[in-house]
Amino acid sequence: MKMKIIRTLQTDSDWAGLVSRLSIGIVFFPHGAQKLLGWWGGYGFSGTMDFFTNAMNLPWLIAFMVIAIEFFGALSLIAGFATRLWSALTIILCIGVVFSSHLEHGFFMNWFGNQQGEGYEFFILMIGLCIVSLINGGGKYSADNIIVKMQ
Repeated sequence: MKMKIIRTLQTDSDWAGLVSRLSIGIVFFPHGAQKLLGWWGGYGFSGTMDFFTNAMNLPWLIAFMVIAIEFFGALSLIAGFATRLWSALTIILCIGVVFSSHLEHGFFMNWFGNQQGEGYEFFILMIGLCIVSLINGGGKYSADNIIVKMQ
């Protein structure tokens, strides 16, 4: 079991892994902090859980996982810890968000405020970055690399 975990942490020591995981983490962290802590005008944990479970009718476990992936996943990706796991979970999250909230608004983001909501192009970019991190791992300066080298 220990060796299976270590194998999933093995990563290329390249810049692509570093750049992709930092891009994902830095972009997702403010969203997670809004949902968990109420920073940057967010509703905080209670408000977000209430919105997800009552207004969007999501099961509480799914609502909780969205908050956890966006906050703890972002921090873990920034640190390069369990990069492949958090990348896979972020892909699942992005697909879920697209189909639950953005598909009806088309491809393009709402740059000029002339449509009812945001399109899904942002999530396509995030899925692409997550696929890079899923394939390459955490890259340079990742906690995954440090853990593997200690074994």
